Amino acid sequence: MLLIEGVAGRGQATHAAATHREVTVRTIGHTGEQLPAIGLGAMVGVDKHPAVQRAHLRDVLKAYWEAGGRVIDTSRLNGDSELLLSEVATALGIAGSMFLTQNLWPAAGDLSESRMSRQLQASEERLRRKQIDVLQVADLADVEAAVPMLGRWKSAGRVRYVGVSHQETRYFPAIEILMRNFDIDVIRIRYSILTRLAEEHILPLAAERGIPVLVTMPLETGRLHKLVEGHQVPGWAIDFGATTWAQFFLKYVLSHPAVTVVLPSAGNPAHVQDNMTALRGPLPDDDQRARMVEHMAGFTGFAQLERGAPGLTA
Repeated sequence: MLLIEGVAGRGQATHAAATHREVTVRTIGHTGEQLPAIGLGAMVGVDKHPAVQRAHLRDVLKAYWEAGGRVIDTSRLNGDSELLLSEVATALGIAGSMFLTQNLWPAAGDLSESRMSRQLQASEERLRRKQIDVLQVADLADVEAAVPMLGRWKSAGRVRYVGVSHQETRYFPAIEILMRNFDIDVIRIRYSILTRLAEEHILPLAAERGIPVLVTMPLETGRLHKLVEGHQVPGWAIDFGATTWAQFFLKYVLSHPAVTVVLPSAGNPAHVQDNMTALRGPLPDDDQRARMVEHMAGFTGFAQLERGAPGLTA
């Protein structure tokens, strides 16, 4: 599962809506399938009144798709929201082209194959999909039994890629063990300019073994923006195309060669468009990445926030 960075442009776009502008893509899996390197993570506002919810989701999804996106994370959607996503995507004409990632959640600790199979089937029906692209064992729940179970579903064609997921850094050693000893196609972890622990072992191991990496919390659920509130992006960031703080933070994560897709949350179409701009233009090199961290360290409170990062959850 070699990870390759490239640019999708005219004639090589992930889908037709992206052909007019170049986007950074990464390769996932043995098939050489290319994905835009920014996905649509938690969709803030999907718990609104049904009529408002539908319009909100349509605007967010349309903005993401028109900006060249394809990867949709459904991990935090409940049953009604999954159905709504399917309906909105169908209306937009993009349902069949979405690349869907999802977590497998145990119910009251029940990870029996029959129970989990029914959960997957329900999601498949709501999403109108016969196959989920990436299915992850959430929070490493009963992972030694769950990964082989997902492997069987993969062999049966219900799942394309088997993954494991945890966003608390204290579980990184367990993820490393799984990467070394189990048939893992994808990992999903927390990584940001603030929470950089993955750079020590997880990301190098993923690169070594060719395991794609999905990244959650790249903006630290707003904590990074709160820290820099009232400050301008440094002028030298224009060297790698960052003109907003969201682009600054996302480009730091994207510039690590082991990262496949980053999944920032999006509250409205403007946030989506800002996030997706990070897919375009150059990415910071190693010296620029070091300068970015040094710059952030100059903000009052960054060190305290950094020390607390491993224990924070979304």
